[in-house]
Amino acid sequence: MLHGTPRAGIAGSELTRLLARLAEAPPADAGTSFAERLGRWLGWADAIALSTVLNAAPAVSDSGRMPGTDGEEADYQRVRAALAASIAAGPGEPASSPTDFGPHRRHCTARQQAMHDAIAPLRQRLRDALSRRSPALARLAAIDAVMDRAIAPQERSLLGLVPLRLQAHFERFARAAGDDTGWTDTFRHDMDLVLQAELAHRLLPCQGLLDTLRTHRPT
Repeated sequence: MLHGTPRAGIAGSELTRLLARLAEAPPADAGTSFAERLGRWLGWADAIALSTVLNAAPAVSDSGRMPGTDGEEADYQRVRAALAASIAAGPGEPASSPTDFGPHRRHCTARQQAMHDAIAPLRQRLRDALSRRSPALARLAAIDAVMDRAIAPQERSLLGLVPLRLQAHFERFARAAGDDTGWTDTFRHDMDLVLQAELAHRLLPCQGLLDTLRTHRPT
């Protein structure tokens, strides 16, 4: 059984730790800094796009009074709550036997797709809100868009491990349990922990954009 819950601010690390525990592997080496890893992930096209954004002249902003963040806050909370509830609901189909992983795999992949489909537009809406706030925040939104595209392949690689690690975890439970089927509840709890950690990981960029909107309130 896994232990721990996703915590704000270190959700990505929490997901990585949970996946390592599922694989019964030692934690990844933390000696490489994020900046070093990011340098390896950025291709030449990403570097050019990032340089272009950083060197672009600030756009002229609308001088009118901009709205507060209540709408963005509500939008974020609505998306987060809906995705968390869909994870907690569990598989929507019964298993043919205690050792049938199929419903769990389909639940996992469906929840991953739902997270992608809901969070990507939310992130764009938060970028749009930043862009309306000031030229400096518009530049920040553009940087976030570039980084989103650059890091996406690495994120897909990590998140693609989730169903595989869950299946291996499920199969180890099944082999060790014999005729006792009580382990299925323990596995379900572990799967919920992992998917909630993935949700927290995927929402981190949106949290950062929303925090920026809160900090730079219009006057």
